[in-house]
Amino acid sequence: MRDVAPLRMLGKALNNRVLVKLKDGSEYVGILERYDSTMNVILTDAMEVSEGKMDPPIAKFGKIMIRGSNVLYIVLDLDKMMMQS
Repeated sequence: MRDVAPLRMLGKALNNRVLVKLKDGSEYVGILERYDSTMNVILTDAMEVSEGKMDPPIAKFGKIMIRGSNVLYIVLDLDKMMMQS
């Protein structure tokens, strides 16, 4: 199988809804607006969620920046995953 660079995958996810799980266990869902080489990400229409469940959200934010060193993982195909469950 072809090796795909994580940053290239993030680039393909721009302007799509993603879930970002942080090392402290918190989770944020939003539209991936920007990212950089250290995986700092900017999400718009962001909200904090619990266990990936968006209804009801813990808190709603407009635009947030998440520092890459705090990121545990990013779910890129969130809308597809939500439709399957």
